[in-house]
Amino acid sequence: METRMTETSEERVPTRSRENTRARLLDAAAQVFAEVGLGEASVEAVCERAGFTRGAFYSNFDSKDELFVELAGRFVSQQVEAVRERVAALIECGPAADGAPDDMVGLVEALDVPGDVRLGVLLMSEIRNRAMRDAKTAEAYLAQDARMLREVSQLLEDIAQAKGLRLTLPAEEAARIVLTAWEGVSARAIIGGIPEPELLEVRAREIARIGHLIIDDQPGR
Repeated sequence: METRMTETSEERVPTRSRENTRARLLDAAAQVFAEVGLGEASVEAVCERAGFTRGAFYSNFDSKDELFVELAGRFVSQQVEAVRERVAALIECGPAADGAPDDMVGLVEALDVPGDVRLGVLLMSEIRNRAMRDAKTAEAYLAQDARMLREVSQLLEDIAQAKGLRLTLPAEEAARIVLTAWEGVSARAIIGGIPEPELLEVRAREIARIGHLIIDDQPGR
């Protein structure tokens, strides 16, 4: 019986080891990217930061671009999951009172979650720029962008229905407005050198204003 348990454990080690290696490479890539940008974030620098060889890198990723596209995808997934948690909490509160400003704003504010704003905005911006020149990166970027739009559209519909509110635009158009504003405000704040705590406050105010544009505050009229 002990032998069988040992074999099972050993069979699982390669899978866990590979997952851990990929995770460590992605974590290291995020750190290096944040420091020097995509262009200067070499495979060697990522490997050195992660404590792996080039062989370990290329056994997990075909190229640096593939690594950073996956890193961007991980960032998107984390953001979406954080939004889902906030939306779930709002839905539990039940329908909103007619015309309640806090509830209407909360619909859109739920889409604005704290996180490593600088890393996320810089990463997506540089990958978008790379996508303009490289077809493979473009394909991956567009797939991620479409996924994010679908996720946010669905979340908007779910919480609007749960709160008894009505969007003034189709959910996909409303989601695109929110996402464009989110990135635009974040980018301008980063360019202006605004500290992250203040950046989050500025972004929250801007996102809240959008709530009054895409949500009907008098659905019964």
